This record gives sequence, C-alpha cells and structure tokens, in this order.
Amino acid sequence: MSLRFAYNTNGTANHRLDDAIDLIADAGYQGVALTLDIHHLDPFSENWTQEAQRLSSRLQRLGLGSVIETGARFLLDPKAKHEPTLVSGDASGRARRIGFLKRAVDIAVILHSEAVSFWAGVPKPGIDRDEARLWLGEGIAEIVAYAAEQGIVACLEPEPGMLIETLDDFADLKIEGLRLALDTGHCLVTGERDPALAVAEFADRIGTVAIEDMARGEHIHLPFGEGDMDVPSVLDALDGIGFQRLVCVELSRESHRADVMVPISLDYLRTCRNHKAEVSA
Repeated sequence: MSLRFAYNTNGTANHRLDDAIDLIADAGYQGVALTLDIHHLDPFSENWTQEAQRLSSRLQRLGLGSVIETGARFLLDPKAKHEPTLVSGDASGRARRIGFLKRAVDIAVILHSEAVSFWAGVPKPGIDRDEARLWLGEGIAEIVAYAAEQGIVACLEPEPGMLIETLDDFADLKIEGLRLALDTGHCLVTGERDPALAVAEFADRIGTVAIEDMARGEHIHLPFGEGDMDVPSVLDALDGIGFQRLVCVELSRESHRADVMVPISLDYLRTCRNHKAEVSA
C-alpha cells in the first residue's frame, strides 16, 4: 500500500477552514491534520458538535481521512502560549487541559479520525519535575482511558523543551494504550536518533507521524529541501514497517504562503516516492 499524506491546518491559519480543506484536497492529499483552534473548528464554541458533524460530512465527500492535533497556541489562555498544560502547577488548569483533550477525542469520534495527538507541556520555574511527572502520568492515563472507550487512538508527541522531550522520555512513561505521535523532525532537534531509525525502533507504537524539514539542533519547521532531513530515508522507513496511517506535513510557519506550500510539499514527497520506484525498476 502507498503512503498516505495529510497537511496540517496550522499551516493554513490565514485560510477559512473550508477553503483550507479545499486547498488540501485539490492538491491531492489523502487527509487533513486538523489543529483545533479559534478559527478552525473552535472546540469551545456553542455549536461545536454541529460544526464537527458538518466537517465530517465534508471530509467524507472529499475522501479525506483526518488526525486531530491539539497544539493551538492561545486556545485555552489568550495571555499565555500553550497554557495551561498537563504539568501546570494549578490543578484547575490541568483539569482544563484534560477537558480540552477529551473534547478533542469527542470531535475525533465525529470525524472518524485516525488519532488524537497531544503533548506534555513545559513545567514552570519552581515546579518539582518529579511531581510534574506524577501529574502528567495521571492526566495521560485519564485521556487514554477516555479515548479507548470511544475507539480513538491517543498519541503523545515528544516536543523539544517539554517534560517529555525525547523518544526515551516517551518510552519511560509505561502507560498502557498510549501511542506515539512521532514528529520526525524533532529527532534532528534533540539529536537523539536518526529519524528513519526512530521509525523502525518504535514501529509497533506509532499512532501518527508528522514530517517536515528541520535543521539539526533548531526547532523550526522548514519546507522540504531547506534543512537536514533525509526525507526519502524516512519515507522508506515508513514503507518498511508497512505504515498505513496518515503522514502529516506540518509547516506551521508557512500560513502566509499556504497557497504555494500545500501543493509543492506534496509534489516533493511524490518526487521522493517516484525516484524510489524508478531506482527499484
């Protein structure tokens, strides 16, 4: 089976959601990585259920799969980026994050999404990291259990600078049912593993994959060809493990030229696959 590609709507922030989905579908992607946000299916709007149902019908008509992403910057707190998190010192803040992630699962059910992806968060100064890990474990367990009840795959994404930063951090969690949201570029940022080797090593735990270019040691999502990512080797590795879920292009800094980046990103990936086919022949 051929690899299936999606595009993350956090890279289409200047488009209405319907227009972004049309752009993604017209380019030839097989899916959408939907970052829930104030302008792209606000999960806290009064009519979120109806909007999700409408979007589900639209995706089905277009033949698009989906993954739910939860990394919106100011959705929960307009004055603090990405706050509150699963490791916030305030229990009510942690509960609010858990509530949001459960709402993401509810939306995933309506959209028939392949997975819900989320991250740990950054402990604030003065927070004991052992205590933060306890909060994190409790929060993740609650989310995973809620997702499992509804048949949704819950995936944690190691993020540079967060409490769960590396794949080893993820492996240490030992939470049954938790899957990995693997952003291959992050391997280059932390320097922990070659991205293709990470795919092979965690093959049985990967729930969703993000791909982009990235320079070693620098957490900036780059268009393909502008960083150090060996994209063909990552795609070969995904092929090698028989990966059938969506591989999601994440170019969150490219919304100002999404009209260009959406189609040329898929062209790049297809060129990588076509080159492999020609070499194999």
